[in-house]
Amino acid sequence: MQDLRKKSVLTHQLHFTQPEHDNMPMFSLLQTDGSLYDPNYSIHLDQATALKIYDTYLLIRALDQRMIAAQRQGRISFYMTETGEEATDIGSCAALDSNDVIMAQYREQGALAYRGFTLDQFMQQIFATELDLGKGRQMPIHYGSRELNYLTISSPLATQIPQATGYAYGFKVTQQANCVICYFGDGAASEGDFHAGLNMAAVLKVPVIFFCRNNGYAISTPAHEQYAGDGIAARGAGYGIKTLRVDGNDVLAVYEATRLARTLAIEGSQPILIEAMTYRLGAHSSSDDPSAYRSQDEEEPWRKQDKEPRFKHWLIKQGWWTDEQDLARKEKYSGLVVAAMKRAEQLGKPSLDSLFSDVYQQLPEHLKQQQQQLEAHIKRYPEHFPLTAGGLK
Repeated sequence: MQDLRKKSVLTHQLHFTQPEHDNMPMFSLLQTDGSLYDPNYSIHLDQATALKIYDTYLLIRALDQRMIAAQRQGRISFYMTETGEEATDIGSCAALDSNDVIMAQYREQGALAYRGFTLDQFMQQIFATELDLGKGRQMPIHYGSRELNYLTISSPLATQIPQATGYAYGFKVTQQANCVICYFGDGAASEGDFHAGLNMAAVLKVPVIFFCRNNGYAISTPAHEQYAGDGIAARGAGYGIKTLRVDGNDVLAVYEATRLARTLAIEGSQPILIEAMTYRLGAHSSSDDPSAYRSQDEEEPWRKQDKEPRFKHWLIKQGWWTDEQDLARKEKYSGLVVAAMKRAEQLGKPSLDSLFSDVYQQLPEHLKQQQQQLEAHIKRYPEHFPLTAGGLK
């Protein structure tokens, strides 16, 4: 309080400050035809990384399309796409080091795929097979991989935000030259954990990048019903955090923003807030019908933009990609996704023992009773529980 008193400029006029709305600029590099707004801007993206970004985009688009169809067919119970938002997580992940930790919400499968998560691993999680890294305990799309430094997703909104601050504090204490990137949506930014996590990160000065995908909706609630201020980025300054708003459909801009944010976070041991402005083309989830709360007229400009990605045009202008390659790669990934799905459907389910393990060193009596009751129930109705021989012990 004393510091603020010293910094404050005295005034003898009584008035309340009312910040101007919509006054934070949005960083963007690519025009719709793939050319740069500023031809002299120096891009720090090499050919191999650029092609890996776009290749991951094509893979995720094929995965999302096929999995929504599988859910509609009753082959899986639930799914969430990131259609229209791929530039945010893939472009940002590409700017990180592989030892940087990712704490995702549930629409960042692109970042996981960029890190090396295979189609088989995606399917094993979605179908909860015996090879699933999470042992079948999570609902679909709640991925996690210790090997890839991608922490397991949790359904409750915003819980990963204070956790990201804590993990980043660990990096600071151990003086490890890495950071945490924490993804979340505009809806999650309305949770208390958002404010607690950002304030704690600012006070402790830890290397974390808070990356908000502002796609305009928190399930069915539009942004204008969530907050009255200038988006999410405007809150960063209030917590004393360096902040940037970026065009979330411009891969180059997202990559450049995250590259600089990582440098600032690690070298300055400080949190950074990035708000990526994008649009959720698909439903919130396979359980959602967006036609109930938004019109086709609203969606159409975004769909038109999505049909011809700016980044694809930029790659073609560099001489790194062609329309023929594009078509061939799309057909390839469509086939690979279907093949991986069929393999997963042939696998068995995890052992029932794993449902009760990894919490207590010794299984308490009440859980032993529950396990016995479950085994008896499954033996009584085996047709409803298609376990393999190894599934029930």
